[in-house]
Amino acid sequence: MMAVARHVGPIATRRTRRLGLHRRTRTAPAADNAGMWPDIDPSDDPSAAPEEPDEVVDPFEALVVAAMDSLPEAFRSRLGSVAIVVEDEATPDQLHSVGAAGLLGLYTGVPRTRYGAEDAAVASKITIFRGPHLRQFGDGDGLARGVTETVHHEVAHHFGISDARLVELERERNSR
Repeated sequence: MMAVARHVGPIATRRTRRLGLHRRTRTAPAADNAGMWPDIDPSDDPSAAPEEPDEVVDPFEALVVAAMDSLPEAFRSRLGSVAIVVEDEATPDQLHSVGAAGLLGLYTGVPRTRYGAEDAAVASKITIFRGPHLRQFGDGDGLARGVTETVHHEVAHHFGISDARLVELERERNSR
């Protein structure tokens, strides 16, 4: 199992809250299941109420979703088994696992480049920490860029790219 992280300064609080990144979409049934939905157009039913969202969208969570959506399809399509989680702060165990005083994000799991990753008994997980992002980037465009950078960084770890290689790539990108 590999745990890699993006490090930041000290953590002010240890409170943790998990938020899901589930988006519901309704798609038509497969051809062999066509009879499973009644043949009713909801617009024909005056008693049908418009669908209400399941929950209020959290602005920080929306930034994480936007960062995931900004990934090229070739990467997004290979993230189906990765849990994407937003937590307020890193736990002491998470900090200890990577020897860090603070974290913006954390990837835990078996990178896809490892032999047998598809059959790993441990699911991969990317955790994005809200508190450190808000403290480091504030809000607005800076926060959006910071969240996107962290999400992309942690996704890179899922594909086996080390912190050292990410630093090299960043240097190359900045020298152009």
